[in-house]
Amino acid sequence: MGAAAAAGVATWILSPRGGPIEPAAVDPTAYFSPAELDRAASFRGTQRLIGLGALAVSGVTLAVLALRPPAPLRRALARCGRRPLLGGAAVGVGISLLLVLTGLPLSAWAHERAVAAGLATQSPLAWLADVGRSAAIGAVIAAAGGALAVALLRRCRQRWWIPAATVVVAFAIGTVYLSPVVIDPLFNRFEPLPRGQLRSDVLRLADRAGVEVGEVYRIDASRRTTAANAYVAGLGPTKRVVLYDTLLDDFPAGQVRSVVAHELGHQANHDLPRGLLWIAIVAPAGTLLVQRLAERIGARAGLGTDQRAAGPALLPALALGLGLVSLALTCAGNAVSRPVEQRADAFALELTGDPQAFIGLARNLARRNLAEPDPPRAHQLLFGTHPTTVQRIGSGVSFERER
Repeated sequence: MGAAAAAGVATWILSPRGGPIEPAAVDPTAYFSPAELDRAASFRGTQRLIGLGALAVSGVTLAVLALRPPAPLRRALARCGRRPLLGGAAVGVGISLLLVLTGLPLSAWAHERAVAAGLATQSPLAWLADVGRSAAIGAVIAAAGGALAVALLRRCRQRWWIPAATVVVAFAIGTVYLSPVVIDPLFNRFEPLPRGQLRSDVLRLADRAGVEVGEVYRIDASRRTTAANAYVAGLGPTKRVVLYDTLLDDFPAGQVRSVVAHELGHQANHDLPRGLLWIAIVAPAGTLLVQRLAERIGARAGLGTDQRAAGPALLPALALGLGLVSLALTCAGNAVSRPVEQRADAFALELTGDPQAFIGLARNLARRNLAEPDPPRAHQLLFGTHPTTVQRIGSGVSFERER
């Protein structure tokens, strides 16, 4: 209840009070052909099921590790307890890599379908290389997390959730700050947008918006996908706007300006810091809930109630509790993300004054990315981070009518 209340309070505090445009009701068939709608529904429907299946596989894997670990695993966990910090790191790495392996068949199926649909461009070997890089990064983080968790269990006992909340917030800030310069370059090449008309347009839009844009980068997304996208990342000196090369090469200039204006809206409204503030508000209640779940799961697994004594053996229960809480809070966070993205859309419309380019952008992004213009309501409510394409088109239509 405490975590739900914290998420509700954070959502109420940080949800936009003004700015979003009320979308007009639009008919998807007025903007997409029946063939386009059928193709998107067929592709995304199965991809959704694969994604839900991957969540289920991860959950079952963690539940087995936490509640019914095989005898060899129990013995290994007991040996890890002899050197608690090193053992915690080893258990963290093991859990992280096991989750990658158990999820690999479904991930490979999803990638194969994306290749068949023309959305993904990587060969199986190149894709596996990316999976390996991601797994290695995840293992390093899991090793540090496992060792730190054991250290907190041993030092703070029943109050370890308090420093753990601080660690969660610090990790979120560090990730946002460092990812653009440490993690992202491991997967893609980033080039500053060269001098020319587009860069001039970007700087002019930023000046009109009163935003310090930082650097604008072109990313070689086409090495992996035909999809088009853009995003804002980083804090302070690492702040940047990133544009896919597929967007820059294949979309009209007016639509690219709409994308840039949308990302400038995020910067003007300080959406990344506000997202970190949301995490800071919910982290204490979230880590307390993780502790309570880990205690109950550990007790059912026969580890007793002394978390300090359990040490590394408690980490599977801790990972299961963390997974459950993270999933619930992610769904809650999406309730903030959608109106934030809607406000950035309104900012883009106001800044460019070009609703037709905005509507064309929404249509072309959906077509290019094989997105369903109007996905199932339940899935959008739980997992949707942005307004639907139909809603975004409706915002453009409303803006055009008002102007």
